Amino acid sequence: MLSYDSVMDDIKKLSPSDKEKLINFFEQVLTFRTHIDGVADEIKENRFSKGKVCPHCGHHEVSRNGKYKPKSSSEYRQRYICKNPDCKRTFTDFTRSPMYSSKNSLNKWLIYAKCMISGLSLRKCVEHVDISLPTAFYWRHKLLDAIRLFMGKGIVGGIIEVDETYFAESFKGNHKKSNHFKMPRKSRKRGKQSTVRGISNELVCVVCAIDRMGNIFAELACKGRVKTSNLESMFNESIEENSILCTDSHPSYIKFTQNLCIEHQRIKSGKHKEGIYHIQHINAFHSTLKN
Repeated sequence: MLSYDSVMDDIKKLSPSDKEKLINFFEQVLTFRTHIDGVADEIKENRFSKGKVCPHCGHHEVSRNGKYKPKSSSEYRQRYICKNPDCKRTFTDFTRSPMYSSKNSLNKWLIYAKCMISGLSLRKCVEHVDISLPTAFYWRHKLLDAIRLFMGKGIVGGIIEVDETYFAESFKGNHKKSNHFKMPRKSRKRGKQSTVRGISNELVCVVCAIDRMGNIFAELACKGRVKTSNLESMFNESIEENSILCTDSHPSYIKFTQNLCIEHQRIKSGKHKEGIYHIQHINAFHSTLKN
């Protein structure tokens, strides 16, 4: 029979990596599994924070419609039905959430979220959560999409530095034997950069903005050179009134600021600063982003 002293002696003999795994295991057992009901209650409270509302049509009259038991859970959960005659659809506390229709438990989703926050790779997440690699890939995108929807694009204001940076388009993760995906170009060994000199459609453009308060905006704009139409669709309702844009002399920014009646400070080619106006912060952000 195991005793406390014998267990402690065995733990002391473990390697540092094995001790870390043991700590992670106890965290999962003592933290996630004991608070799983509390998390479910919080999700329910957030779902009905403005009263009982149908997530499909927004109707305010809903009623309970029996209970169901997910395969991944040992407890029954409430189902609701919309009383709008034109809707009449059913929903649950988890409808339109990342884990809706998932066959895995909420416990696994919480463990996976912790792995993401810790910056673990997909394969490490697979080991910790005991899911498949494709599942880990799709869960990551589901959670990121949910966070993006919750946080929105963000707003910048005051003196705003705007500039674009470019990345070679990558098709990593699209299996060469897939029936649905066709490689549009020859594969580049070890992530070799674009074969075309200068800015071409082989590069994706990411437009970034940062204000003097540290608020950051970064969005995928297009392939190749950015256009005025790309800037207008990206920055829609994301720039505060009476702001000043600091950019280089790219013509797209000139037309963009004219169309939106925004004050524009251009940093001439070969210069880095015009009084208090510069684009040094955004250039530093580009460097960090690429690293």
